[in-house]
Amino acid sequence: MEIASILICIFLFLSTLFSYYLIQRQKRNSMHKAKLPPGSMGWPYIGETLQMYSMDPNIFFATKQKRYGDVFKTHILGCPCVMLASPEATKFVLVTHAHLFKPTYPKSKEKLIGPSALFFHQGDYHISLRKLIQNSLSPNPNTIQKLVPGIEALVISALDSWAEGRKVINTYHEMKKFSFDVGFLAIFGQLDETYREKLKENYCIVDKGYNSFPTKIPGTAYQKALLARKRLGEILSQIICERKEKKTMQNDLLGHLLNFQDENGQTLTEDQISDNIIGVLFAAQDTTASALTWVLKYLHDNPKILEAVEAEQKTTYEANDVCKKTLSWAQIKNMPLTYRVILESLRMASIISFTFREAVVDLEYKGYLIPKGWKVMPLFRNIHHSPEFFSDPQNFDPSRFEVGPKPNTFMPFGKGVHACPGNELAKLEMLSLVHHLVTKFRWEVVGSQSGIQYGPFPIPQHGLPARFWKESNQSQTQLGGH
Repeated sequence: MEIASILICIFLFLSTLFSYYLIQRQKRNSMHKAKLPPGSMGWPYIGETLQMYSMDPNIFFATKQKRYGDVFKTHILGCPCVMLASPEATKFVLVTHAHLFKPTYPKSKEKLIGPSALFFHQGDYHISLRKLIQNSLSPNPNTIQKLVPGIEALVISALDSWAEGRKVINTYHEMKKFSFDVGFLAIFGQLDETYREKLKENYCIVDKGYNSFPTKIPGTAYQKALLARKRLGEILSQIICERKEKKTMQNDLLGHLLNFQDENGQTLTEDQISDNIIGVLFAAQDTTASALTWVLKYLHDNPKILEAVEAEQKTTYEANDVCKKTLSWAQIKNMPLTYRVILESLRMASIISFTFREAVVDLEYKGYLIPKGWKVMPLFRNIHHSPEFFSDPQNFDPSRFEVGPKPNTFMPFGKGVHACPGNELAKLEMLSLVHHLVTKFRWEVVGSQSGIQYGPFPIPQHGLPARFWKESNQSQTQLGGH
């Protein structure tokens, strides 16, 4: 009986081994038959980078899609890439097969933000940390709902400064300052002014060097940014030590990071906390500032929509003015037209035009081979501007969001496990700013009102120079300088 059992075990083992061999051979044969997607790889090494930057990048990608279809290859920024321009492909990469694609960033940028920042990772560390950050920035009474009065105060302060003397301002630059202050509030709550100024000063140096050529030659923007990043770490270490000594339980992001423990009881190191604070500041500032700048431009360019938004906000404003109350969370959640304007602005501008992933194995999609190590780029903007999913896509029409868009066709905050965890905070600051802007102020765009520049996010030409002023009580003229 023992011999028979041993023979049966050997037979089962050999059968399993043979089946595995057949499956692997079938997969290899399938991969061998699969071919690379159509497209051009351009010149050796530089690929098609020059072509992409010599024209509007959106035209570059749209032209490629028109010629080759929704899946095509190219070579940009020193990397062979597969571009994907369909909702199904985006879902494949970012949702259903996300484990086969890792987020990828240049090492030079990792050094400036910090290698432990959330968006450089995947797996257990990423899942735990993303959940923590998302919970700390989610709309519940203990988190961002508590930030409403503080954000409203920042909005009023910013608008008052813009309107002072009716001077022309760079709207985008001012929006960056405002978004930075909101990020500070969400991360630290109330922070000592000395720390605030030191952090601001050094972060601005890092920000300037982030998209510069990564060289360590003394005096270059990148080298200055590296030194400033080191100083940021030292300042944050002091803040963390003080918070630990006080042992105060605070519901800001820093408090959540300090109180974090994984399933094994492990806490985050100071470096991990610092890297993620810098990462949140980076993610919260440029994209939100760009989105707000576009909201103002689209409202300015569409006076009838602006008038309708003013009418919606006027009801809330008058109710609060009579009772001398500030905005409430319930009021912010009840701004349907304004919210649709923001969604349409995000679709039109497509601040995040695409995202980078890297294939961790050879794999096949739609009969095409995606080799291991190649960059894979879902093209959000191509999808957002496709007439197949959004009728008359170049027309600014907030009413299109009265009905929810088709699945995987609208991704202003990304998609899947790496979607932006702070999107609710971004919506809160945008709605609050629009409310106070249209009920108390007027503005006009100065100079050319067309053109887009990339730095790297798309913004209106020259940062949308504009002049703001407070509306007098007697004036009932139409908004936006029209």
